[in-house]
Amino acid sequence: MKKKIALVTGANKGIGKKISLELANLGIYVIGTATTEIGINKIKKILKNKGIGILINFIDIPATKKKIKKLISKYKIIDIFVHNAGIINDNLLITMPDIKWNTVIDINLSTIFHITKIIIPPMMKQKYGRIIVISSVIACIGQKGQTNYAASKSGLIGFSKSLALEVASQGITVNLVSPGYIITDMTKKILSLQKNKIIKKIPMKRCGTPQDIAYVVSFLSSERSSYITGQNIHVNGGMYIDLAT
Repeated sequence: MKKKIALVTGANKGIGKKISLELANLGIYVIGTATTEIGINKIKKILKNKGIGILINFIDIPATKKKIKKLISKYKIIDIFVHNAGIINDNLLITMPDIKWNTVIDINLSTIFHITKIIIPPMMKQKYGRIIVISSVIACIGQKGQTNYAASKSGLIGFSKSLALEVASQGITVNLVSPGYIITDMTKKILSLQKNKIIKKIPMKRCGTPQDIAYVVSFLSSERSSYITGQNIHVNGGMYIDLAT
């Protein structure tokens, strides 16, 4: 059998790092992205001979498209795509500069549009593919000072559910994972300042780890998830429970 190939964006640290390692340990060849040479070196150390790191700045859309097209040209197909790359740039709406809105929307949301347009056709041709999108609990509950981040992450939910309907007949699944408070570099500052307040909101009384997310992504990347598509799986210790029927 052909070795499956996964593209994981934002693979050099935090959740992306654990996802990349989890997939690589399953025998999947991982292509991880980072925005700096330091990040690429970290990916190389993480994956060793089980994958590679590539430099992509998602703000530069033409360059992003070019690099993804090169990957398809080289590998013919990306079997698994994990859209994990994301940033926060917080501000109350009334004082938020346009650049903070645009940058968060471009990196967190618009990037997936440009990448999937390129990688979907080969998936459709082989009638197989797994697309896993990392959203956030904030998409469902909101957060003061994060209108840009919440908008980008909730946009991913609508995007993924719609895409799931479009490609389901082609053997391609599209699902989301929505982390709650996960201990990463991105959340380190807020957890150090408001940990007790945050823990009170979590029924399990603890924050999650990147490995908690990696386990779910691993399942959604596998054959065992072949009849699951268009779903948003919450991994937040019960912080958000969707009671809709």
